[in-house]
Amino acid sequence: MSAAGQARPFERVAVVGGGSWGTALALVARRAGREVRLLARDAESVEALSLRGENPAYLPGIALGGPLAATTDPAEALRDADAVLLVTPAQTTRAMAGLIAAHVAPGTPLVLCAKGLERDSGLLLSEVVGEAAPACVPAVLSGPSFAADVARGLPTAVTLAAEDGELADRLSATLASSQFRPYAATDLVGVQIGGALKNVLAIACGAVAGKGWGASALAALTARGFAELARLGEALGARPETLTGLSGLGDLVLTCSSAQSRNFAFGMALGAGEDPAAAGGKLAEGVHTASVAVAFAARHGVEVPISAAVADVLAQRISLDGALASLMGRPLRREA
Repeated sequence: MSAAGQARPFERVAVVGGGSWGTALALVARRAGREVRLLARDAESVEALSLRGENPAYLPGIALGGPLAATTDPAEALRDADAVLLVTPAQTTRAMAGLIAAHVAPGTPLVLCAKGLERDSGLLLSEVVGEAAPACVPAVLSGPSFAADVARGLPTAVTLAAEDGELADRLSATLASSQFRPYAATDLVGVQIGGALKNVLAIACGAVAGKGWGASALAALTARGFAELARLGEALGARPETLTGLSGLGDLVLTCSSAQSRNFAFGMALGAGEDPAAAGGKLAEGVHTASVAVAFAARHGVEVPISAAVADVLAQRISLDGALASLMGRPLRREA
């Protein structure tokens, strides 16, 4: 039996965020046999979740298999929690981590379930937690997963990383079931880089699909996108097996090939000619991450031309056609 299989799970799990992914992960914890409380933003969501066992605003048509304990009161949701899943957008991490820290015991694991970099500081989300909630212990859940699939109980595998391997094992055991398989890891940086950059690259791939530039271009962009993700990860000390694993290559392949991804769908809208301001980018994490990722890579001396092209298109400094011409006109070089 693996170390994760022998680990003692946390029994009381708080989920902060009542959107599609927060609800899906609350279901994951309940299916694993945990006691779950969910913190939602509004009374309508709480009523739907706790009385009717549904979340029509975020998971329409998906039965949740019974009511979920939900509340708008942070103190109630976080009371006696052994572990907390933070499932709100990446740019809210600082504020939400501070809120959580005020209601949990020191040393409580805080599992980050958003994918991105903080826009104002350029920090990894685990670094944000280190500043905003230093008494909490950061962990990261990432990998190829769509909320609707997870909520329906379809088979899903993800990476769950913490710097302490025993903590990663315990968190994995906390959420594991026959439908949901977390692989424990200790490469906190590598898992976060994969999650943050793949959102930006998914916008580029969606734009290629929306433009009708063909499957060959899409495959090339995905492969070269992975190359820049790997370059950045390696510069930061990420492990190669993390970058080629579920939270790196696995998540990239899923997000860069399906309109279920908000980032890919946003890119498709851009490719079809919609104005960036009107194409639904508010919910696409890659929109907020693109320019930050480019600056982050520059600080570490890493070229990320595809991410830079996405940032330029979003800022309307260049057209999609101009971005393609720029990428195709880069100096010839050996692939490896």
